[in-house]
Amino acid sequence: MKDILDAIQSGTATSADFAALPLPDSYRAVTVHKDETEMFAGLSTRDKDPRKSLHLDDVPLPELGPGEALVAVMASSVNYNSVWTSIFEPLPTFGFLERYGKLSELTKRHDLPYHIIGSDLAGVVLRTGPGVNAWKPGDEVVAHCLSVELESSDGHNDTMLDPEQRIWGFETNFGGLAEIALVKSNQLMPKPGHLSWEEAAAPGLVNSTAYRQLVSRNGAQMKQGDNVLIWGASGGLGSYATQFALAGGATPICVVSSEQKAEICRKMGAELIIDRNAEDYRFWKDEHTQDPKEWKRFGKRIRELTGGEDVDIVFEHPGRETFGASVYVTRKGGTIVTCASTSGYQHQYDNRYLWMSLKRIVGSHFANYREAWEANRLVSKGKIHPTLSKVYPLEETGQAAYDVHRNLHQGKVGVLCLAPQEGLGVRDEEMRAEHIDAINRFRNI
Repeated sequence: MKDILDAIQSGTATSADFAALPLPDSYRAVTVHKDETEMFAGLSTRDKDPRKSLHLDDVPLPELGPGEALVAVMASSVNYNSVWTSIFEPLPTFGFLERYGKLSELTKRHDLPYHIIGSDLAGVVLRTGPGVNAWKPGDEVVAHCLSVELESSDGHNDTMLDPEQRIWGFETNFGGLAEIALVKSNQLMPKPGHLSWEEAAAPGLVNSTAYRQLVSRNGAQMKQGDNVLIWGASGGLGSYATQFALAGGATPICVVSSEQKAEICRKMGAELIIDRNAEDYRFWKDEHTQDPKEWKRFGKRIRELTGGEDVDIVFEHPGRETFGASVYVTRKGGTIVTCASTSGYQHQYDNRYLWMSLKRIVGSHFANYREAWEANRLVSKGKIHPTLSKVYPLEETGQAAYDVHRNLHQGKVGVLCLAPQEGLGVRDEEMRAEHIDAINRFRNI
């Protein structure tokens, strides 16, 4: 690995130099183990500790197939799917790997007794397989996490509809929380030159997800002037939704859980903020019963902030805890667009407020290749900025996942993989200087 890192840091190594580098037989990677999937049996979700289930193992280098690339990973980041994997909820990911392994002789590689996790990376291409023409060894890249086969017609208008659509590093093996990752070549995109490795690795999954959910025609189709309610507006996903709303001429109403998080939203440029803890919103009377009076109080507070207007779009991802309120506060004809369900998958809402007011619920999951490319392009142009708040070394990925699981973080939590320190990999210092305050916005809280 030292020769690979030396070549990356030299700044002078050519594509031929990278192609000539010998690849190691093994590399370090963050894994969960198949024989440990019951280790948290009987514990509540909150009490399941990723620090106990995530391992740093030395693993064999996977075989490189057609249309694929091996990438030296300089940095990655923790997403909520890494948390789900680490606590084996809603079910262990080894079922995904087993099913994928049955697809072909080549995909059998993924069905292993360990799962290398991680759905983000920034790094350098080491090798490409047959049929790859757009990328070559030495290219500096980031990767989106959409893995598709595209053998069915279903996915050709929207690759997210491919029957064999998977999330790399969650539903496939050989993910980005490692020194080397295996990806399909159409996951690769140019690394933004003004960002460091860890900054470039941070937006991937969440930025693309927020773009599809909020901006794309496949999501809420946000337009200028829309009022957009954003849950968790300073978090890993919400922080990008807040930026998209502001950049697109909409008005974000940012829901946060502390004054510190409210201040982050103000620094992004948002003005309308609800601290749900300070205002003590309790949407559930008990485990089984929601409180419509709290929905109404919440809606009244929104109208106080907007000058009497309801929200056009709700950017939903908490799920069970908030969904009833989200449906209620959306204006007549408005849209609730939902992904994830970090507080629970079983959503309950009063359908009268949906059907009689002609509201829409739109399900949204990650992004197709084009949407991911557009979202990355906005980062490269300095229109959307990384929301990186803290960085851990690869050895402490368990702690990074614990922070996200327990909501101890702001924005995104990064992980250094091959990069020996933060701040490396910047190629465009002039552009970086222009945006440095925004790049560091979450680091300075």
